[in-house]
Amino acid sequence: MSTLHTFHPTKYHVSIGSWQPVLRIAPGDTVVTTTIDSAGVDQHGHKVNIAGNPQTGPFFITSANPGDVIAVRFDRVVPNRAYGHTSGRLAAHVVDPDFVFKLPPERGRAIWNVDTEDWTATLASHDPIEPDLPDFKIPLDPMVGCFGVAPDRGQAISCATSGPHGGNMDYRGFRQGVTVYLPVFVPGALFQLGDGHATQGCGEIAGTGIEISLDVTFTAWIHRRDQPIFWPRADDGTWLMAAGNARPLDQALQHATTELVQWLGEDYGYSTRASSLLLGQCVRYDVGNVFDPAYTMVAKIEKALVEAYAPRR
Repeated sequence: MSTLHTFHPTKYHVSIGSWQPVLRIAPGDTVVTTTIDSAGVDQHGHKVNIAGNPQTGPFFITSANPGDVIAVRFDRVVPNRAYGHTSGRLAAHVVDPDFVFKLPPERGRAIWNVDTEDWTATLASHDPIEPDLPDFKIPLDPMVGCFGVAPDRGQAISCATSGPHGGNMDYRGFRQGVTVYLPVFVPGALFQLGDGHATQGCGEIAGTGIEISLDVTFTAWIHRRDQPIFWPRADDGTWLMAAGNARPLDQALQHATTELVQWLGEDYGYSTRASSLLLGQCVRYDVGNVFDPAYTMVAKIEKALVEAYAPRR
């Protein structure tokens, strides 16, 4: 029988590694917890950790072993604070080199009022003052910016970057309702999560989403044993998604595309020829993080389409 756990974090990590687990859970268990924002500020506005996308966890999933694949469903992802903050300048490397000097000289800082009843974020202030966006209001679309499992070889990888283990992917699709699949490198998997955004544009091209603390509920289980995957995958019921994390961006695209082709073969019976014909006309690509050391590309395809023509149904 599955168990519902409520966990109140008091310690956080700014790298993903084989840290002492904060809670042991069985496959199928659900965890209700919170995250702090990327600057280390909690839901009460108190700075409780250093900046750097602090992570809640790690959570030890019993009987998960290297070579397995865990599934984590984000059952609930909701901001738990009435304000968030963003940068006020695009990253220099997302514009043409001869345009960089036209960007604002200072990064700036914007404060947004976050209303979870109206489900909106409203630009409240900017330092320095910016008069051109009065009453700017946008819908909320909360997401988990950084999460993953402990990598292999005893590594502890900064939460500023990403890799096969997950990490700072900043992809808009990692929102409430999605199930993510991660390779297991160490006993227990050691799952961590943090870096909540009330919403964010594709790519996190200003270096932030609306950074905020979150209430998160997730359910974890072992998806399959002794059949490893190489890059994170996800399924939101509408799209099958594979994430590739690397720099340059074309390498991230290669990882994502390869992982999606392998998924279509393993679970649905598509040959590489059939996958080529299918993806050649129907694949979609989304941009995750293009601000930090490793970039993220997501290759995705409609799940209903895959299932409709699958050789193995």
